[in-house]
Amino acid sequence: MKILNTDTTRLLDKLYNLRGENSVVLVSMDRERESAEQTRDKTSALKAALQKRIGELSAEESVLADEGEKLKNALATIKKSEFSTVIDHLHIEFDPEAIKRKVENTLPLTLEKVAAEKKKAGEELVKVEDEMNEAIAKIEELGIRRDEALANQEKLNKYFELALSSNINITRDEITSLLSQFEFTDEEQREAAKLMMFPEDGLFLYDKAFNGRPISGSEVEEEPESLLTEGKEEPLIEDIIIDTKEEAKEEAKESEEEKKEEEAPEVKQEEAKPTAKEDLVNILTELGFDYLDFTNNDFNKLKEHFDAETYKGNVKIMEEAGINKDIFVDNVELLYDSELKAKLDTLNKAGKQAQDIYLNPNVLVKYSLEELNTTIKMLKDSGLDPKNVPLMAY
Repeated sequence: MKILNTDTTRLLDKLYNLRGENSVVLVSMDRERESAEQTRDKTSALKAALQKRIGELSAEESVLADEGEKLKNALATIKKSEFSTVIDHLHIEFDPEAIKRKVENTLPLTLEKVAAEKKKAGEELVKVEDEMNEAIAKIEELGIRRDEALANQEKLNKYFELALSSNINITRDEITSLLSQFEFTDEEQREAAKLMMFPEDGLFLYDKAFNGRPISGSEVEEEPESLLTEGKEEPLIEDIIIDTKEEAKEEAKESEEEKKEEEAPEVKQEEAKPTAKEDLVNILTELGFDYLDFTNNDFNKLKEHFDAETYKGNVKIMEEAGINKDIFVDNVELLYDSELKAKLDTLNKAGKQAQDIYLNPNVLVKYSLEELNTTIKMLKDSGLDPKNVPLMAY
């Protein structure tokens, strides 16, 4: 009887995950959909705010032009000499000519500023509408893809049911074609097809272990290796997200390093660095995160910049500012940003609220403190109030 090795067990772990409601494919799509829905809702609110602002600016521009013209016409008909006595006795400072000149000089500039602000808001509205439409299209696309994924999942379960009942009548090409939809490698497709077409080579044993039934029998007990490696009693169903071969190599390397450190404690004191995966997982868990919410690339960034105190401090800073800490999941750079508090203080002084910052975290990510201060100064120098300029436009 054939004994399952680690690679085969992990391949079946991956296949069995795809069969259930916690399939990484479905979970990933659900997360994408949630993100797209958040973007749709955020941009929808921004669109309404920008449309309102544009309407206000249009009304203001029209009133300014109309009232300015009326004022100039009225002042042109008034002669100061006709009211000199009452002006002198009442000590009134009234010079219609001077007022008229001021209106003529300043009104065009004021109208230009209002028009420029309205134009900028219009341009921002176009960007927001494009982003909103992209999010809506993404949601529709994910709906179609999810239906396809569920159809593929149903077909995969049918294949397994046939294989486990020893009644498989599906060709190898049909199996590999289906598995290619789940982005299996060619080697994985061939091995999976072999396991389904010849379930006695390992699938029967795995299915018993997966469903919690004990594996017994002299053939298994007498083999030098058990079904599941290193004496474990059930397969590693949870490990499908991580590159298992690289994980095994990393763990072996870490184990070897720990062994060396035990033999030479003085070296351990000098060279040990708390950047191992388990240390980072522990810190993230302590801070209330699920490390599986982070992508592999983001997780590696956190390992590279590992600093437990900075991570704790920045999470505390966000919470005290009234900003949900889930902002860190899609913006991991903020966890190790040494300027985070100063940036938040700068935005608060510019009139930005916690909700503004939460909806536009990119401002904190893409700008250094110096760049952020420069941007705000440029807005002020242009005659704009940073408080009234959406963070998305920064």
